[in-house]
Amino acid sequence: MRPAHLIVTALVVIAELAVLLRAILRPHREPASRLAWVIIILVAPIIGMIAYLLLGETRVRRRRFGELIDKALPRPSSDATLVQRIDRSDHGAPFALARTVNGIGPTAGNSAMLAADSDSAIDSMVADVDSAQQHVHLTTYIWLEDGNGLKMKEALIRAAKRGIKVRVLADALGSRRFIHSNHWRDLIASGAEMRAALPFGDPFRILLRGRIDLRNHRKSLVIDNRLAWVGSQNLADPEFRIKARFAPWVDIMTRWEGPVALHCQFLFVSDWMGEGGNDISRCLGELPTQPGPAGTIVAQVIGTGPIFAYDAMPTCFSELIHSAREELAVTTPYFVPDGQLLYALLAAARRGVRVILVFPKRNDSRFVAGASRSYYADLLKAGAQIFEFRPGLLHAKTMVVDRQVALIGSANLDLRSFELNFENNILFADAAFAAAIRARQDEFIAQSDSVTADQINRCGVGTRLWRNALAMLSPLL
Repeated sequence: MRPAHLIVTALVVIAELAVLLRAILRPHREPASRLAWVIIILVAPIIGMIAYLLLGETRVRRRRFGELIDKALPRPSSDATLVQRIDRSDHGAPFALARTVNGIGPTAGNSAMLAADSDSAIDSMVADVDSAQQHVHLTTYIWLEDGNGLKMKEALIRAAKRGIKVRVLADALGSRRFIHSNHWRDLIASGAEMRAALPFGDPFRILLRGRIDLRNHRKSLVIDNRLAWVGSQNLADPEFRIKARFAPWVDIMTRWEGPVALHCQFLFVSDWMGEGGNDISRCLGELPTQPGPAGTIVAQVIGTGPIFAYDAMPTCFSELIHSAREELAVTTPYFVPDGQLLYALLAAARRGVRVILVFPKRNDSRFVAGASRSYYADLLKAGAQIFEFRPGLLHAKTMVVDRQVALIGSANLDLRSFELNFENNILFADAAFAAAIRARQDEFIAQSDSVTADQINRCGVGTRLWRNALAMLSPLL
C-alpha cells in the first residue's frame, strides 16, 4: 500500500474512533440511541460519521439559548404559599418537576378561554393585537401566505404603525417562504422588529450547532404582559395548502389572562435575546395597563428545548401520566415515545386508569405513522383505548388527567419535540377549564374510529416489520 493511502486510511480510522468515542461518551443520551449510533458508525464508517456530525449532536450555544441569558433575566416571582399548596395536592408532583425546567413556579388568579376553532382563534388573536397598548410579541413555527397568515400580518402592521412595539420570531425553516416574501419586508417597513429563529443559511454555523434540523416549534402571542395565546396552531388556514391532502388541520388554541402571561413573556424574551435580538428584559418589569379579571386557574409555563441537560419535556409528560388515578386522555398528531413515556402510559393502563389516546388516521409523515402504530399492540394489551381521527390531521396537543389537571401547548409526544425542538406548554389545575379541554377531546373522539386488537393482529408480517423497523430507527432522530 502506498504511503498516501496509509495516511488516508489512518486518518479515517482516527476520525472514526473519535466520532465513535463521542457517540459513546455523549452525556444525557438514552442507551438505545447511543447503541444505534455506534452500530451505524461501525457498519458504514464514512456515511455514519457524516450522519452523526449532522444529526447526532445538539450543540446549541448555551450562551445564546439558555443558561447565561436565563441567569441574567429577572424571573417572575412565585407565591411560596401557592407552591406549598400545589405540591401537597394529588397532582402536585408534575408542578414540582416543571419548576425545575425554567426556574419559575405556578401562578394563581388566571383565567382562560378555549377558541371554538382555528379560524375563530386567529380572529380573536387579531382583535387582541388591535387592542394592544404597549407591545405585541409573537412566536410562530409556520407562517403561510394565506387568509389567516395575512390577517395576522395586517394586524401587526396596524399595531406597529400606531406606535406599538411589535416583535416577531418566526422559525427560519417552517416560515421560510414567508420570511423571503414581500410580506416580511412589509412588516419591517411598518416598524415591526422581525427575526428568523435558528437560521440555516450558513453551513459552518449549522455544523457548530450540531444538527441541521433543530427548530423553534413554539407558538405563542403575548400582549402587554396581560394576556397570552398558547396552543398548537400555526399562522395558517385549516386547509394548510402546503399539505392540502391531509387537511383540514385541526388545532386547539387557548387565551390566557393573568400572571401566567408574564411567564409566557419570559420565554419570548429568552428566545429573542438568544437569537441575537436587543436586550428587552425590561419588558418583564412592565405592568399591564389593563389587568384582566382575576380567575381561578393555577397555571405554570414549561419551556423546553435542546439546551437542557435532561429530557425535560418527556419527563414532565411522564410525571403527569404517573399522577393519573382515574382517567388520562391524550391527543397528539405525532406519537413516537421514548422509553419512560411509553412505560408511563402502559403502567397507567395496567393499574386501572382509563387511558384514551387519539391520533390522526392519516398522518403527513408516513414514517411517524408507521412508528406510532408499532406501539398499538402493547398499549391495547395493557388496556388503553386508541382512536384515529378521520376528518383531517388532528394537530391538537392535549393531555387531561382526572378531569382536574391538563397540559396544552406546542409539544408532540415524539422524539423531535423531546430532543430537537424548542417548545412551550402550559400545565394547569382547574376543574372547569380542564372539563372544557376534555369536552373538546370528546368531540375529536366522536369523529374517530376505534382501533381494536383484532385489527392489529390481522396486520401482515410485512406491515409489522415496516412499523417495528421504523420504531427501531427512532433513537437516531
